[in-house]
Amino acid sequence: MTFSFAMRGICAVAVIGILASCGPEPAKFDPDATVIEGGKESKGAARTGSKTSIFDVFRGKEAGVKVNRHLWNASLDVLSFLPIQSADPFTGIISTGYGTPPGGGPAYRATILVSDPALDARSLNVSLSTQRGPVAAGTQRAVEDAILSRARQLRMQAGKY
Repeated sequence: MTFSFAMRGICAVAVIGILASCGPEPAKFDPDATVIEGGKESKGAARTGSKTSIFDVFRGKEAGVKVNRHLWNASLDVLSFLPIQSADPFTGIISTGYGTPPGGGPAYRATILVSDPALDARSLNVSLSTQRGPVAAGTQRAVEDAILSRARQLRMQAGKY
């Protein structure tokens, strides 16, 4: 009886070890990503080669989020007429207050989410509103297109085609 109990324990540890060695593929290198770690910004993918194991449960959670620096800067450039209320690179969210665009018109307010390190339309979410409510879909799409165009310009200026 003691032998079978010990064998079950050894088999359970072996199964857990085998399962722990299986994990997701390592993240792909993206030279345009900005990694935020502990309040410091570093370029490149500093932690993309990290592997997971069963011991990751006992380690502290790493504080780091990747956002595309070109999308981030382009959002700030295109919507520079809006006063920034908060900009959090850890979550990728930029919130602005109400501001009037150059040339007049209604006052707009924006919330921008840069959710991915890729320079892609799916990485950018823009929410625009006026004091009367949300804006038309065409207006919001035009602002997103302007941000994406500016991000591409910034990328080309950086010399990374």
